[in-house]
Amino acid sequence: MGLNLDSKKAVVAEVSAQVANAQSIIVAEYRGLEVGKITALRANARAAGVYLRVLKNTLVRRAVTDTPFSGLADKLVGPLIYGISKDPVAAAKLLSEFAKGNDKLVVKAGAMPSYVMDANAVKALASMPSREELLATLLGTMQAPIATFVRTLNEVPTKFVRGLAAVRDAKEAA
Repeated sequence: MGLNLDSKKAVVAEVSAQVANAQSIIVAEYRGLEVGKITALRANARAAGVYLRVLKNTLVRRAVTDTPFSGLADKLVGPLIYGISKDPVAAAKLLSEFAKGNDKLVVKAGAMPSYVMDANAVKALASMPSREELLATLLGTMQAPIATFVRTLNEVPTKFVRGLAAVRDAKEAA
């Protein structure tokens, strides 16, 4: 049963709201994928903070019109599942990892604001570390010189105390 006009407008509004906050949209063909596997994929998507939904391509075309993702409209052919995320890497990582274990899910294309990607570019994006991993690496890099400096400053009194302990032990032995 098809959607009536009000339902279609509601879906377009919902998708438009997601696209407005999105940093990436990844599109995958799910032809032949079992319902149980799609349910597991949706659970993984919720955990990763990815909006994942099977939508009519015409409704998505309307939702991405006049947005930085409008170039993606040419790639919307066939039965597709859409992964939309605020983290540029999260949706690509989710769908690419799931596609490795399920050959019936095929990543077709993706888009970042004003940039359309093919399947290979999406796989390259999925191999990048996430925002949290990059921030952790940056923080570790920023802390390294300070930690080294503190260890160096701590070494002077430590050596002094060890020297006093050695003198004390020598006097006690004598």
